[in-house]
Amino acid sequence: MLFRARQFEFVFPRPALVMGIVNVTPDSFSDGGIFFDPRKAVRHALKLVEEGAEILDIGGESTRPGAKPVSEREELRRAIPVIEKLAVKIKIPLSIDTMKPAVARAALEAGASIVNDVGANRSDEEMWQIVSEFHAGYVCMHAPPELHQIEEQKKIVAKMERFFGGRLKNLRAAGILPEQIIFDPGIGFGKTLDQNLQLLAGLGSFSKLKRPLLLGVSRKSFIGKLFGAKVNERLPASLACAILAVEAGVQIIRAHDVAQTVQAVRMAEAVLAQKNNVGFLPK
Repeated sequence: MLFRARQFEFVFPRPALVMGIVNVTPDSFSDGGIFFDPRKAVRHALKLVEEGAEILDIGGESTRPGAKPVSEREELRRAIPVIEKLAVKIKIPLSIDTMKPAVARAALEAGASIVNDVGANRSDEEMWQIVSEFHAGYVCMHAPPELHQIEEQKKIVAKMERFFGGRLKNLRAAGILPEQIIFDPGIGFGKTLDQNLQLLAGLGSFSKLKRPLLLGVSRKSFIGKLFGAKVNERLPASLACAILAVEAGVQIIRAHDVAQTVQAVRMAEAVLAQKNNVGFLPK
């Protein structure tokens, strides 16, 4: 299975990719404000690369529940300088985490290779046309029209399969090739605790789509709901989800704690290699 994002190509099966999170925001739920200064954001991003990140996801607008919308101008001001600086310093794909087509275009012009779109439920095609124009990678994430509006669904895994299947057709019609597409079930976006757990348990069901799957659970609030854990106490559960995801065939893990996630994932892969009688050496 091939994933292509501009000049970058990844062929699966291969060791899972860890996508490091770089929030250039004052209000993200986990590390808002810590890396709001572009220079600090760049230093943090370079540290994540040293820790083993093979993709960096840069975002200038928080999508946490209750976050205030950010203007296009402000999101550009936050994210683009960071992408411009990183694009000349590192040789791994940069992802722009945005719902705004103009921000996606500016980020791709600045050197990004992937658009991580939490608004992939959109009905207009402007974002998709930009992705097609730049031959960029595209993370198609499931979320309701109102990102955090709970939708009661008893068969959430089946609904997700239908959503992804429909989006695959729409994206192809907009000129995006299948090898550019990654699917993300959108854990924590408009889903109950039980729905999140159902999706985690059903990750293997999405393999029939024959596209890479990205999982983002790092430090999310459903972990807090399950254990009463504060944001900085959610690493163990985040790692448990990452390991289960790798066993289920997920190809990309989005994480704040890159070094710990890389080690956990590589350990899981080494054990699975023994179980499946295939050769494996951690990277």
